[in-house]
Amino acid sequence: MRTRTCGLILVAVLCTGSAVHPGPATSAAQPPSVRTVAISYRAHDGRPRRAYLILPAWYGPQDDPPIPLVISPHGRGVGARTNVRRWGDLPALGPFAVINPEGQGRALTLFSWGDPGEIRDLARMPDILQRAVPWLRIDRRRVDAVGGSMGGQETLLLVARFPHLLAGAAAFDAPTNMAARYRAFDTLRFGDGLQRLARLEIGGTPASDPEGYEIRSPLDWARKIAFSGVPLQIWWSSRDTTVTDQTRESGLLYRDIMRINPFAPVTTVRRHLGAHDGNEVSRVSPVRPVPIRTAITAHCSTLPQRSGPPLREGPGLERNRR
Repeated sequence: MRTRTCGLILVAVLCTGSAVHPGPATSAAQPPSVRTVAISYRAHDGRPRRAYLILPAWYGPQDDPPIPLVISPHGRGVGARTNVRRWGDLPALGPFAVINPEGQGRALTLFSWGDPGEIRDLARMPDILQRAVPWLRIDRRRVDAVGGSMGGQETLLLVARFPHLLAGAAAFDAPTNMAARYRAFDTLRFGDGLQRLARLEIGGTPASDPEGYEIRSPLDWARKIAFSGVPLQIWWSSRDTTVTDQTRESGLLYRDIMRINPFAPVTTVRRHLGAHDGNEVSRVSPVRPVPIRTAITAHCSTLPQRSGPPLREGPGLERNRR
């Protein structure tokens, strides 16, 4: 039994569609309260990749207290720069830092779909940042992960494989069963193209390479997530038209986790909206409607002590089938 300091407080974040971050990452105007630093890193396969670090505007070599870090993998077909824009000025409100890696799958960049090498790269981000930005002082006790859609899938796999890294995590509208996603692509616009990309990235179809699909499916890591000890929030929608039938995706993952370990520090939020990736539209100002993205602040909160079996099951990274 233990308590765990969680780096999560979920809030409604105002991310205007035009809120673009600056500097090397983008050419458009940025919110004055944040700035973006572009860095380079080598992916698991040796390819050069970029990542974009969002910081409060005041943070720098002359004012660098330890700061929480959010690792934010991007969604399917969405680049890291687009991911930067979605954070708006939230890092200044935390305050915290956000790292947005370009990523790299087995074969593709924008369609990594939980590739094991990509998950290892996400886990390396704090160390990569320390080397690339020596004046950045990451509070290693408060490293969180948050992602939507494919980024949510990779967030869940990061929780399963590297629980020691994270103080907390949140996943939005995440696919959790890659074989089911492959079949569901048939119902989407450009579905044939998505299936071709999946075969290229994963190495075949679910029938020809079931192992390749299972290792990228958070449902096949449900036991590891259940005993990870990482405070986790799973957000999903009953009307999502992109990751369809989320009752059998994120909803099923939550139910599996609770069945495996009723004491797991995991909560779920079911939304009855058709928007994908947490980007509901709501009028929050008298001037214009803005998308609302639910995301993470890096303020610390302490979870209540839970009774029952220990949250960790033991060493090893092997999957546990549900």
